[in-house]
Amino acid sequence: MAVQTASTIDRVTELLGDDAESLLGHTSTTIDASQLHLPGGDFVDRVYSQTDRNPRVLTNLQRIFGHGRLGGTGYVSILPVDQGIEHSGAASFAPNPQYFDPANIVELAIEGGCNAVASTLGVLGAVSRKYAHKIPFVVKINHNEFLSLPETYDQIMFSSVQRAYELGAAAVGATIYFGSPQSDRQIVEVARAFEEAHRLGMATILWCYLRNSAFKVDGVDYHTAADLTGQANHLGVTIEADIIKQKLPELNGGFNAIKVGKTHKLVYEQLTTDHPIDLTRYQLANCYMGRAPLINSGGASAGESDLAEAVRTAVINKRAGGAGLISGRKAFQRPMAEGAALLQAIQDVYLDPAITIA
Repeated sequence: MAVQTASTIDRVTELLGDDAESLLGHTSTTIDASQLHLPGGDFVDRVYSQTDRNPRVLTNLQRIFGHGRLGGTGYVSILPVDQGIEHSGAASFAPNPQYFDPANIVELAIEGGCNAVASTLGVLGAVSRKYAHKIPFVVKINHNEFLSLPETYDQIMFSSVQRAYELGAAAVGATIYFGSPQSDRQIVEVARAFEEAHRLGMATILWCYLRNSAFKVDGVDYHTAADLTGQANHLGVTIEADIIKQKLPELNGGFNAIKVGKTHKLVYEQLTTDHPIDLTRYQLANCYMGRAPLINSGGASAGESDLAEAVRTAVINKRAGGAGLISGRKAFQRPMAEGAALLQAIQDVYLDPAITIA
């Protein structure tokens, strides 16, 4: 584990700015932390070993949780670079063309001290013999392809679980667009893929995203509403995702606005508040109270504010009871040294004992 300096909390406080007191001093009165399965160095033994996962899956989960600067803490920092498909190679790599080369993607994850690197079959397959034994691989097996017209949003299979297994991956990753017209097919495909991955001994990570234009009501976008994303998480753990990736919640009340599905008034009266830590804790509650760890995404690169935004997200995730961040564009759309430093600044939040569960 990396040694922390006394200045870590001071730096975090400075980066949080006006939000520092609210985020660092918040005490959650919604879902008590004692009800959660919180991250820790014994998480694989304490939680995963009680499940139906076979010993090979437990071994690969331990590989992930034991690697990098956060190794042994129960927290994870993952570098995801599948944006060459999800957002196009041009939009992703033009700001920093060296990342058209897969070797540099893996090098950034290593230099940044990450637990794992998540990318496409092509990226990881291109360098698997050099790096698969040096850092855990997460092969993303489905993607949204943007070149077809008319433009559609659908996750389709680009790879197979067998191929991920053959190149030495520790885990497979997949996205489901819950709420989309294609979600039924995606759920079936990913559920079968995760079952095969577990049979072969690999862990599973699910990008639990919402996607439907109807989730925008009266000019308000509910794709990041805590109640809707929480239900997406609940569906994700139902198909035995070992780790849930979700966007940080920005609002609430999605069920009431889009008028679909069912909810309960206690969700809004007792189980959540408007505070981002409480909204994120509700996401975690839907991950079987943390039996499936919650990692939040880092979001798009916004330039100079990236470091402050990444640290803010890490503080919210950690204090809610989450297990880490999966941050890509904020890191790889800048020179490697700067990207590695940003990843390590995120990790410093999880390494700092002064930043506690709310």
